[in-house]
Amino acid sequence: MEETPVRIIDVNIENEMKSSYIDYSMSVIVSRALPDVRDGLKPVQRRVLFGMNELGLHATKTHKKAARIVGEVLGKYHPHGDSSVYLAMVRMAQTWSLRYPLIDGQGNFGSIDDDAPAAMRYTEARLRKISDALLMDIDKETVDFQPNFDESLMEPKVLPTRIPNLLINGTTGIAVGMATNMPPHNLSDSIDAICAYIDNPQIDIEELIKIIKAPDFPTGGIIYGYEGIKQAYKTGKGRVIIRGKYHFEESHGGKPQIIFTEIPYMVNKAAEIQKIADLVNDGKIDGIVHANDESDRNGLRVVFTLRRDANPTVIVNKIFKYSQFQLSLPVNNIALVNGRPKLLNLQELIHHFVNHRMDVVLRRSKFELDKAQKQAHILQGYLIALDHIDEIVDLIKKSETPDIAKQGLMTNFGLSEIQAFEILQLRLQRLTGLERNKIKEEYEELMKLIEYLSQVLADEKLRYKIIKDELLEIKEKYGDERKTEIQYASSEFNPEDFYANDEVIITISNLGYIKRTKLDEYKVQNRGGIGLKGVATREEDFIRYIYVASMHNTLLFFSNKGKCYWLKAYEIPEGARNVKGRHINNVLQLDADEKIVAYLNVKNIGDQEFLNTHYIVLATKKGIIKKTSLSNFANPRKAGIIALTINEGDDLFAAKLTTDNSQIILASNNGKAVRFLEDQIRPTGRTSMGVRAMNLSEDDRVVGLVCITETNRHLLVVSENGYGKRSEIEEYRITKRGSKGVKTLNITDKTGKLVSIKDVSDEDDLMIMTQKGYVIRITVANIKVSGRATQGVKLINIKDDDAIASVARIKGGAKNEENLENTDNSENENEQTNQFDNENE
Repeated sequence: MEETPVRIIDVNIENEMKSSYIDYSMSVIVSRALPDVRDGLKPVQRRVLFGMNELGLHATKTHKKAARIVGEVLGKYHPHGDSSVYLAMVRMAQTWSLRYPLIDGQGNFGSIDDDAPAAMRYTEARLRKISDALLMDIDKETVDFQPNFDESLMEPKVLPTRIPNLLINGTTGIAVGMATNMPPHNLSDSIDAICAYIDNPQIDIEELIKIIKAPDFPTGGIIYGYEGIKQAYKTGKGRVIIRGKYHFEESHGGKPQIIFTEIPYMVNKAAEIQKIADLVNDGKIDGIVHANDESDRNGLRVVFTLRRDANPTVIVNKIFKYSQFQLSLPVNNIALVNGRPKLLNLQELIHHFVNHRMDVVLRRSKFELDKAQKQAHILQGYLIALDHIDEIVDLIKKSETPDIAKQGLMTNFGLSEIQAFEILQLRLQRLTGLERNKIKEEYEELMKLIEYLSQVLADEKLRYKIIKDELLEIKEKYGDERKTEIQYASSEFNPEDFYANDEVIITISNLGYIKRTKLDEYKVQNRGGIGLKGVATREEDFIRYIYVASMHNTLLFFSNKGKCYWLKAYEIPEGARNVKGRHINNVLQLDADEKIVAYLNVKNIGDQEFLNTHYIVLATKKGIIKKTSLSNFANPRKAGIIALTINEGDDLFAAKLTTDNSQIILASNNGKAVRFLEDQIRPTGRTSMGVRAMNLSEDDRVVGLVCITETNRHLLVVSENGYGKRSEIEEYRITKRGSKGVKTLNITDKTGKLVSIKDVSDEDDLMIMTQKGYVIRITVANIKVSGRATQGVKLINIKDDDAIASVARIKGGAKNEENLENTDNSENENEQTNQFDNENE
């Protein structure tokens, strides 16, 4: 037998490698890794959904074995491994992987801890209801079909989806030389943005961003920062920083806890908890004593229990730094447009979806019009036949064959071949009068439908309206609230734009709980009342400080250790009058033995002229005083700065803002007061120690500091048992700094020790709080003016086991007992001190 000659063709290996690799890469890009911009699906996902639709596995039907579904898809449409089909189906059923899952799985479909799903022989599945919107009208020639791998069947090139699946579910895929990573979005927001585009196709991306806002992940979390998202929407490439959602609690034993209730998208929870435990063991994160995963069917809950002296804010920031409880997700909006990969911005994504819907509506309308016209043609033949029923029956009876009868109908009555055929198939029951009316009504309805569909095909605006109406119907059925919060970074926006500049009360308890409350929650009462229950505190806790500030003001907090911290008033957590608030350690980064003892309220810390002309006066319990320029405190630092170097055994207790021309009055626990001029204190740097202001005995300490520029005011003193009085300032003679002072209150067992002094006028109010949390607000004018050596009158009834904790002054008071009149600060743009002027016990 003669052998067939072998032909050898020389080929350049470089060209062959290029050609083969390009063919391979395009196959991966088009047929495996990248989604179609129209339905947002990769080929395997589309084949799974189409295969399930062909099996009739809709949301109203029973589940079917996953192995049966995989076999259907493998045998008919997807010539690859069974794992690729099964894993694609599993992912579409996972509520933590897709924002809007497309498949309803029954059995073990894996977990957020990256547990593998059960084998396909153990699981069952069916389509979810929302999947109907992807497959609706697929039988109406709305999309092109192509032969399957062996050309024995046809499969759709794209699904006629009514939902913007690429936007709402996103996708990830690694092709050859490119990758896609598109985050999911909220369905309601996405549909609103698409409707806005339909109303105005020229809408710019900035307007669309206001509607669609940001990605919305199935696992919730908090998006931190917005610039990367805007960049992704404008260019198709960007970055989303997402962190877990957390709050602070206390364990039954009183230890602080960090509770995570949501984690970033696609993060393995169990692996991250183990990673954090390893970081604790390695010493990178200090302060965590126990980590526990308490997640159950009701939701995610990861608990980190801390040491008692640990700062939760510091630790949670370290968790974000070293673990994937905060991560940066790259955005790369690459999808197939007309079979070619393309990087798309937000407007282009919406544009291609709307174009797809327009094509689907157009093709559907043509299909339905053609079907309606054919049916109307048949009904028209029925009506002709019913009008000549006797002649037609007679003609059919006389015809030898059906073909002769058909030809006779066509010739004698002007019927088409189709009409004649259908008349010959007509059942006798259709000849009754009732059936005749039904045929006539059906024909009339069809003619209306034909007229409407003709309008749809002729009018583009009507087609856009149909698209919009169908989208709004989808929104009504499946729309929900956002799961992922948006937290803007401080560098990206002005927070003051989001808060009205209202007056608020700021309270701090003895155990360090802080909150802000609307000022109008506190009403004026008469002198001698028992007060309102102001704050719900523990038995061992009581309200120690109470202040007033405007929401936009900068607050300088001073600790007993002589450090200064900064906060805007709106950064302080809000709470009702009877709520204890949040611990100060969660707001400021304080040391374990550090407490806030004083604060200053500055309206505009950025005003350089104001900074250069004002000073901070600081006083300690042992009678040391210091003056420092306010400009030394103009640059906020999270960790705080040293404001005063304090001797061992002493504590800072008061801070005042002055203009270098004040008179200073200090009072002691034993009822002594000293008055001297501010210029006796030389300004020094932040870290200096200060000079002696008052000569105290061993058992005495300073409890009050007043800085005044007007001598026509009164000095009000309050004792721990609720007694108080006011005296003329001039009754206190001016002496040199460092003297022992003169008597300001007649101290007795009845009055108790002196706890506070204030400079007041008749227009002011007083807010007095006890250690048990009772609050009274009284008008200063109701307190009579007495000599400086008297014991005063009863301001509040104190129970035997209670005592005055703090006293605050409200400048300007109230016009009546029901309505508080806010103080007008327009004459002094930078309020020197707070309206509530506080001193501690």
